[in-house]
Formats: sequence, structure tokens, C-alpha cells
Amino acid sequence: MKIALIQQRASSDVEANILKGLNSVRKAAEAGAKIISFAELAFTPFYPQKKSAGNNFELAEPIPGSLTNRFAEAAREYGVVIILNLYEKDGDKTFDSSPVINTDGEIIGITRMIHITDYACFHEKGYYDPGDTNVPVYETEFGKIGVAICYDRHYPEYMRALALNGAEIVFVPQAGAVGEWPEGLYEAEMRVAAFQNGYFTALCNRVGEEECLTFSGESFVCDPEGKVISRAAAGKDEILICEIDLELINKSNARRLFLPDRRQELYKGWLTNS
Repeated sequence: MKIALIQQRASSDVEANILKGLNSVRKAAEAGAKIISFAELAFTPFYPQKKSAGNNFELAEPIPGSLTNRFAEAAREYGVVIILNLYEKDGDKTFDSSPVINTDGEIIGITRMIHITDYACFHEKGYYDPGDTNVPVYETEFGKIGVAICYDRHYPEYMRALALNGAEIVFVPQAGAVGEWPEGLYEAEMRVAAFQNGYFTALCNRVGEEECLTFSGESFVCDPEGKVISRAAAGKDEILICEIDLELINKSNARRLFLPDRRQELYKGWLTNS
């Protein structure tokens, strides 16, 4: 089976960004991709580069809404699963959210980023409420999908919970900047998560120079043994198509050894100590 990670610059023209994204879905589907993922806030500026001006509800949008409706039509037309990421408003709260759209155009569910950070050029606590959707895994005809939005990937507890809930592929919509962390750390995290949990990880990164940050691109896919099997270029738009074999999951060290040998009766105390 093929998956696609769509790495594209977000200009100030949101409508142009959406049209480019829809065109990329068509191209990915024509290339045989069955599950297609976008990066974090793929069609708008990366708002948290600057502290919130108090206009969060003007920037955010509902799910379902006009954006998800347009991609739902594309999912239905091409018979693919699409993972978006957008700034969502729901009631009196706003979230960093990834709706997952099935092949029939229906939204299976929404993953909302749980862990919220705040540091220079990533002023996310001023924009996002902590997610309240727990750690969902979505069953599709192409496999069981988990989503770890950007900062959530730093938490081994979250990545393990996705495995325990049955995830076979974990998609990571990210906004990772050049020089943000020591070189190679993003890759190391995703390789280790794949190896320890026995699933594929597919990190789809933002790309391009923006107001305060330059996003690096370099989206990539790891197999359940922790090997990088496909990688996009740095600094430019690309549709990364990667063929994966779900049969490798049950053959992985994690599924044969690590997960069966867990000592669950011990962990609660370890994880709740301050």
C-alpha cells in the first residue's frame, strides 16, 4: 500500500494554498496513494510564531466546515483517506486539530493536540486549549491510523498509547523549524517510536520561510524496525509517496517481544510520581 505526505509552503493566500492542496491530493491519488496526510496548519500561516492578538476565534474554523467539506469531496472522488490539520474552534475553545476523512467523505473523528507548549516563536498556549479527544485510533480499509500532532510526539506515553490502541501507522503533522532542535533529533524520535511500538511513523513537516521561522520540510517515513524508508527534500514542496507493508508490523521486535513482555502492574506508580 502507498501513503503520501504532502509537504507544501503556506503563502498568505489561503485560497491558493487550499487549491494547491487539493491538486496535490489528486496527484497523490493518481500515483496510487491510499492515505494522504498534510503538515501542521497546512493552509494558513503558522499563527503561534507571534503571541496571540486576541483574535483566535476569527482565525479558527469549525469542523466540519468549508475546509473539511472540500477535502471530503476529494476523498470521496478519489477513494482515499485524508488527514488534515487546522486551527479549530468548538464552542468557547480553540484547538490544534487533525480531522481524519474516510473514503466516503465522512469525518471518522478528530484528534486534538493534547500537550501545549510555549517558547520563542511557538507561543501555542495563547492559541490552543489542551485536546480533549484522548488518543484515538481510526480503523480504515487501508489500516489502523493514529495521529500525533507535533508536540505530542515528544511524549513516549502518548506514542505507546497509540500502539496499545492498535495503531499500525502513526501520522505526525508537524511544524518543525530549521535549527529548532539538535540535528537529527526529529528523526531519532520517530525511529525509536516506530521501533519500540511496532508501527510505521510518517512525519509530515511544514516547509518554507515565514515571518519568524524557516520550516525545514524533510518529511519522512519509518518502518516498524526503526529504519527510515523514504524522505522528502529539505526546503521545497514535495509529495512524498511511500510504499509500506503492514505485514512487517507483526514481525517487529515490539509486537513479538516488547509489548507482550510489558509489566503493566508496575507502571501506574512510575508515571504518576512528581
